[in-house]
Amino acid sequence: MSPVWQTLWPDRVLLQYPFGDDTSLEIFNTEQYTALVTDALLQSGATQVWLTSSEFGRDLTPRIAARQGAGALSDVTKLELNGDEITAYRPCMATKAIQKCKFSKDGLRVISIRSGIFAADESSPASANTVSLSIPSGHSQLKVREVQVEESNEVELNEASIIVSAGRGVGGAEGCEFVRPLATELGAAFGASRAVCDAGWLPHKHQVGQTGTMVNPDFYFAMGISGAIKHLAGMSGSKVIVAVNKDPEAPIFKVADYGIVGDLFKAVPVLREEVENARNSLEH
Repeated sequence: MSPVWQTLWPDRVLLQYPFGDDTSLEIFNTEQYTALVTDALLQSGATQVWLTSSEFGRDLTPRIAARQGAGALSDVTKLELNGDEITAYRPCMATKAIQKCKFSKDGLRVISIRSGIFAADESSPASANTVSLSIPSGHSQLKVREVQVEESNEVELNEASIIVSAGRGVGGAEGCEFVRPLATELGAAFGASRAVCDAGWLPHKHQVGQTGTMVNPDFYFAMGISGAIKHLAGMSGSKVIVAVNKDPEAPIFKVADYGIVGDLFKAVPVLREEVENARNSLEH
């Protein structure tokens, strides 16, 4: 649990559903999940519902808010606390601007936050009151006819402890593939700047930044990334940042713990060699 949440809401509620042999909630059903969370609100007396801004969270946020007559705010990327007032920031205008929203801690709110913007405080385990729930009565009009799963061996950005990202400096799609093996050898997720994704060199699911995936891994390797404000906002919480860029004035070096001013096409093979040497030393 992040210290931010412990400060904002010390009295948290944990939702508990006794699944047993019941498989009705294995597949997301927006009607059933909306009913469950609404029921939990009524039982617990909670005034705030915070969800991850996933596909599910973005679906549930407006539904729960509408059912409860609550205010709704989605895709929050930053929070500030000033007394009883909370300030939330979220991208808007097709991510070309940042919206600043202020509200009181006491009002009924349903809010989804972008994954990866807060690091858990492992030294302070979270505790919460427990509310047991039962499946809502009534027949859902939604039926899942088929589930298609995209198979991928890639590490997800928001779950990765190590991320290697490519920027405009790689020069093109071939440059991205030149950098990718470093991520593979580190067991890392492969990310990218917005410029790379907008150019079509990598799919947008790889985009790191305020308008992509917010991350805070243990290690972040920025390869050929200059450090645009929105990119920095999405990864500056990384514990250790390693940057490689030919421009010594690149903004990325202001947040980097280690920097290499030079050609990434020369640096990447050296880094891969060092990774291999480190792996061999651990095996012997």
